[in-house]
Amino acid sequence: MVHVPVKVKLPFLWGRAVFRKDEWRNINLVVGPNGSGKTLLVDAISRTFAASGYSIKFFRSDRREDREALAIVQGNEAIRRKIQDVLSSMFGKTIVFKQGEEGDYIPVVVNRAWNVEYNLEEVECHGLKEIITLLAALYANTGNTCLVFDEPELHLHPQFQQFFAEELRRVSERHPKRMYFIITHSPFFIDLRSPEDLFGVLVCHTNREPTHIESLGKRDEDLLRRFLPRFNSYHKQFFFSDNQIFVEGYTDQQIFAGLLPYIHTERGVAGTGIIDVGGKDELGVFCKVCALLGTNSRIITDLDSLFGGKLRDVFCSDERAAQWLERQREKQLPFYRTIFTQREMGAPITLEKLILRLERYLGVIGRSLCTMQPAGPLEGEIALLVEKLDALDQKHSRAENVDTFKTVVLQGVMSEGALQEQLAEYLPASVSESLPLVRNLFNLILAAASAAGVYVLPLGCIEHYYTQSAVRYMPVAGKDRCFHIERRHLLQAGPELIAKEYAGLISFLEAVCTR
Repeated sequence: MVHVPVKVKLPFLWGRAVFRKDEWRNINLVVGPNGSGKTLLVDAISRTFAASGYSIKFFRSDRREDREALAIVQGNEAIRRKIQDVLSSMFGKTIVFKQGEEGDYIPVVVNRAWNVEYNLEEVECHGLKEIITLLAALYANTGNTCLVFDEPELHLHPQFQQFFAEELRRVSERHPKRMYFIITHSPFFIDLRSPEDLFGVLVCHTNREPTHIESLGKRDEDLLRRFLPRFNSYHKQFFFSDNQIFVEGYTDQQIFAGLLPYIHTERGVAGTGIIDVGGKDELGVFCKVCALLGTNSRIITDLDSLFGGKLRDVFCSDERAAQWLERQREKQLPFYRTIFTQREMGAPITLEKLILRLERYLGVIGRSLCTMQPAGPLEGEIALLVEKLDALDQKHSRAENVDTFKTVVLQGVMSEGALQEQLAEYLPASVSESLPLVRNLFNLILAAASAAGVYVLPLGCIEHYYTQSAVRYMPVAGKDRCFHIERRHLLQAGPELIAKEYAGLISFLEAVCTR
């Protein structure tokens, strides 16, 4: 790390906020949406570095410095030969620089089999000129220099973007005193191999100051060290927009992406993408990374995430949830006194504490349903609920501690219609009195989690919102078959039918998008 205290004010972009950062990696990535002030920020940062004794080389997106790079190629034989070898390897052809009539060096393809030569710059792509400029600047960077590349991905194939990112890392490791700033919109330049690399990421936002990570706790560092190898270019989209939404799997991604056009607010949808991460625990990691970097990315998760896993740990410890609950404390005080003892009220009311109390209620309700002895056979909605709970109870010892068991009980308690009346009728009076408390507590927990950017599907999981399959409780059987039936319907149905059939899910997604 290099110590250079930087303080930047851009009131027309951030109001009174001030960007401050003292410690710098030798490679620093500046990311964010268009119009968020990335280039202006780096302009200001580079002036501070210049005042600290660094020589600044700024390669802007219009590439006015192309002539300077070509002059390096012409004047430095070692760099010329190095670029020549790199280009030959990249393009899979023999490429040499030959001196033209005016004395300048031109990249030429030599096809020895056919005895043919041609000017690569004229016949091939714009990317060649770009990569020559980038490599010449990179290899010529010497001494106490700060090199800035604005959008180095311009005209470059993703393969060449990745190559240059790797070459940049290789050169920087050999020369740790040189500084590099990369202003980019390309996920291929987000080259994060260790938690420490995150210290070099500056995230710009619309209408607020840039954010960055100053330090990592041991727990977060260990979590990220295990996770980063699975962090692919598809996942990295969230670095370039504050409106990214993460979901667990591809079925969620496909359904929500299909419903995005039906969101009523244009502001909420602009720049929004739905990214699946491949698992519930992965959602927890993305939630943590987004919180650390200060992005507004959001998480949509299944109901059972309330009862275990990394995601629960992350959003329960999120200061945004704690701040929201603190603002609600006076309003919720009468309710808290109903569900907590006087001694329990002496300690802070946290989101973790609320969920633990919810789990206690659900355990009692679930055990009562499994052990009740009705006068006759159960009928209607409650029969299906008890059948599901009995199956879980037989499968697990102390089923009330199992996430799925608690989820099914909660799904039953939150169901609308006849089941609510049946629960009140069949449960012991002391237990049925807790049903309104559970519903109120659940809604409070959902609101607190959403303050931390985590939105829980209140019906259970995406399959419980399907219109072509009857899915009642978790776990869901035949997920893949149900998904393909639903997706086919979603693709074929008209806009009016979709707006009507998926009204609940569209409303939920709209709340997520317009946070």
